[in-house]
Amino acid sequence: MEERILGLHHITAIAGMAKQNLDFYTKVLGLRLLKKTVNFDDPGTYHLYYGDEKGSAGTILTFFPYEGARRGSAGTGMATNIAYAVPEGSFDFWIDRFEKHNVLYNKPSEKFGEAYLPFLDPDGLKLELVVPKNGDNRKAWETDEIKADAGTKGFHGVTLTLQQIEPTAAILTDIFGYKLLEQSGNRYRYITDAVETAAIIDLVALPNETRGIGGAGTNHHIAFRVKNEEVLMQFHEKVMQSGHSITNKIDRNYFYSLYFREPGGVLFEIATDNPGFGIDEPWDQLGSGLLLPPQYEPRRAEIEAVLPKLD
Repeated sequence: MEERILGLHHITAIAGMAKQNLDFYTKVLGLRLLKKTVNFDDPGTYHLYYGDEKGSAGTILTFFPYEGARRGSAGTGMATNIAYAVPEGSFDFWIDRFEKHNVLYNKPSEKFGEAYLPFLDPDGLKLELVVPKNGDNRKAWETDEIKADAGTKGFHGVTLTLQQIEPTAAILTDIFGYKLLEQSGNRYRYITDAVETAAIIDLVALPNETRGIGGAGTNHHIAFRVKNEEVLMQFHEKVMQSGHSITNKIDRNYFYSLYFREPGGVLFEIATDNPGFGIDEPWDQLGSGLLLPPQYEPRRAEIEAVLPKLD
């Protein structure tokens, strides 16, 4: 089983103001700030990681916040909705909380027999709270205001919006081991039985929809989870053999990654469990300091001078 894709690892999106992003995800949604570091390719920009207590795969949402970034536009060729699992009976709590914090949301609805509550983050990123019909035993990160009976447990799934789903579905089924679970109109739900949570990918077919435009409030890529580097490189071979270009292994400090763009246009990453988020900070101090990739440590003073203040 460990030589398989183990559901979602993380999702990365683009934000505008870093302080606004930090306040929303830690104070309003109650996620834990796992890491405060910088973009490997642009060290003058933060890379903020949020998740559960230990940064478990399947709970990790990360952002590149660009001050003054233009608002993006969701469309085909991108991940368009991120769904978090929450406990049954928690919607009233969240609606009250959204009202208190002026969060834009729509009334609860249902798809595939599961209740969901859609809402937007401050940049317009589309999110949902979902009550999984089969339950979710993961432990929520608790804050003073958000306890386990309402807290988010990690990803339930993610929606990819595509002009045609067949080429993307082939990647999910033939390479990643997902299966079509059910269909409702133009929405196709794929699932892996390798894990019990963060296991769902919805594909929505919108053949006449325009392509999405990246910017604040849009998703940059989604990452699938594997156990270790050995399995990672097995998938490197599988993707290559399928005729798709894929990067070499990249060290991202907290995991090792491969990247490729699937035929529908969504950037896919495959990321390892190892080494995890405890390698450079004590567990009780995650996210407390600015951590730089080793190549940027000599430039710390210069980088800190240009990064926006978060305190």
